[in-house]
Amino acid sequence: MMMGNVTFGVMLESLGLYSIAGLMIVVGLAIFEMTTPYSNWREVQKGNIAVALATGGKVVGLANIFRVVESHHERMIDVLVGGSFGFFLLLVTYWLFEFLTPSLKVNEEIGKGNIAVGLLAFMLSIGVSLVVGAALVR
Repeated sequence: MMMGNVTFGVMLESLGLYSIAGLMIVVGLAIFEMTTPYSNWREVQKGNIAVALATGGKVVGLANIFRVVESHHERMIDVLVGGSFGFFLLLVTYWLFEFLTPSLKVNEEIGKGNIAVGLLAFMLSIGVSLVVGAALVR
């Protein structure tokens, strides 16, 4: 079935890639949830903008990594492996952010609603995803 340049096969492949990326983002958020001393979703529900920023940065960062990997790799296994490795690097970066700033308790500040720290975590996730995405498609 042909719909302009978008064939049924392209739509089916897109659905598969969308499903893989979506699942990996959900898994990534679950893993991030386990690494924070607060409940991301409960804090967002209470209106904690810092947590919303930090969590949103993780979502956009993961989505960007998968976007880049999906656009440069044909095989699903390459997308899964590349995206998973990119997620791992994003996770390590977040832990390093906490570890390398001992005078700034990142998770504690975000949990308390410190918007500046939440924004910094957001930008760190986006920035790292840009670098990691580019590195994964060399």
